[in-house]
Amino acid sequence: MTQVSLLYKLYRRIRYGQPVVVVSGLPRSGTSMTMQMLEAGGLGIVADGLREADESNPQGYYELEQVKELDKGGDLSWLVDARGKAVKIVSLFLLHLPDSNNYKVIFMHRNLAEILASQAKMLERRGETSDTDDERMRELYIDHLAKAARVLASNRCFDILDVQQREAIKDPGGAAARMNRFLGGKLDETAMAAAVNPELHRNRVGS
Repeated sequence: MTQVSLLYKLYRRIRYGQPVVVVSGLPRSGTSMTMQMLEAGGLGIVADGLREADESNPQGYYELEQVKELDKGGDLSWLVDARGKAVKIVSLFLLHLPDSNNYKVIFMHRNLAEILASQAKMLERRGETSDTDDERMRELYIDHLAKAARVLASNRCFDILDVQQREAIKDPGGAAARMNRFLGGKLDETAMAAAVNPELHRNRVGS
């Protein structure tokens, strides 16, 4: 990182304060699991609990209704209150975050076949069906992830840590250590790792 970049980051930190910790990724990519880890590690979270836990997410969804208004240009003052805390923002809404905050983004990645299978199971439990077939949805997701990567890389308000959901489940201690370093090293890594339940990794593809 150049001296100019370091100075700019320092300027942004002075102007906008602590970063908002954003847990992001496609739906069903492990974002709720990551929120559980951060909460267990001692980081404050921003969630309203309106969407209750169910069979698809037995440990809860950690969602916030205001997130769904990000693309509508409404009141975003809640983001200031979220500084220094973690909020779950699926990648579709991530692209609408204003640059008037600093963001530490933990971006979760998961095999797309697993994501599509998990979404199909969730819709089945609700008695719903999708109007888009898996192949088309896969194409849309690939395009969206490429766009999200470009936006994150080109905007200095974002710092990004990419985490593979499967690796976090196989080695929760390692994932906890990476997240903790990324966020400043003050979290309880042992508690973070203990929050991961491998039995909830369903709809697997491969070993």
